[in-house]
Amino acid sequence: MLAEKTKFTWLEISKLAEEYNCLEEYDPEYQCPFLNEDKLLDVMESMMAKGGSIVDYHGCEFFPERWFDGVFVIRTNNTQLYDRLAARGYSGKKLDDNIQCEIFETLLEEAKESYKPEIVIELQNNQQEQLESNVATIIDWIHKWKEEHL
Repeated sequence: MLAEKTKFTWLEISKLAEEYNCLEEYDPEYQCPFLNEDKLLDVMESMMAKGGSIVDYHGCEFFPERWFDGVFVIRTNNTQLYDRLAARGYSGKKLDDNIQCEIFETLLEEAKESYKPEIVIELQNNQQEQLESNVATIIDWIHKWKEEHL
């Protein structure tokens, strides 16, 4: 939805990692392959140099700070997160760790520690109306950024 409205390129990291063979051996505990972050960053370098990209991933600490003008951390309540992840087949430690990350605001803190705090924006996404409002908020932020920097 955001990529369509902004005409930005949506970079879904899980798909990029698979497409460019940035995945390593399978982690049975988390039921997914390990990500080769260095290889992924090499793949993304030219994509990010163009500008106008939306990077969609559940973490951010390994991405270079120079790549981002804004970092939006999408949050949700634990019950909804549990239901969403369970519906996607998450279970065991993977499910528990994801819920704990949300409870302890791990990804929000990671973003604040990895980037200038003034570019980290926290948004709640519990209902469809919030999704639409968040898209509008990000679009407004992009327009304001362009006015100030271009």
